[in-house]
Amino acid sequence: MRILISHTYLLIYFLSYNLAYSNVDNKIPNLIGTWVGVNKTLSEQRGFRTWEKKVEITEQKDRRFKGTFSYTDGTKNFFGVIHPDNVTVTWVASNSRGYNMGKLLDKNNLSACYVESGIDATAGCADLRRK
Repeated sequence: MRILISHTYLLIYFLSYNLAYSNVDNKIPNLIGTWVGVNKTLSEQRGFRTWEKKVEITEQKDRRFKGTFSYTDGTKNFFGVIHPDNVTVTWVASNSRGYNMGKLLDKNNLSACYVESGIDATAGCADLRRK
């Protein structure tokens, strides 16, 4: 009986420890900064392309953020969200038909992929590193 009680206390201790410290890992990441990397895309119109991409996240409030990104055709403003898993991000630009989906690989490394369907269909990914 004493063994059962001691095991019960041990189980309660581990469960309460996990509950108390589970929120430490759930902290919303700070994405503000300049992210740069190589973007590799494919489209019917332009074929296979590789080019430098620069993303600047200028403002963040909780899971919402905004900024600009530069590419060969210019610069676009965008806004996005961090998903509840604190790893997945999605962002869109008002003057674009596609959207970016990304994964925060660590606090300074973001994998970001863009997809667009339709007449200008494009798919591509960039490994971005915070400067």
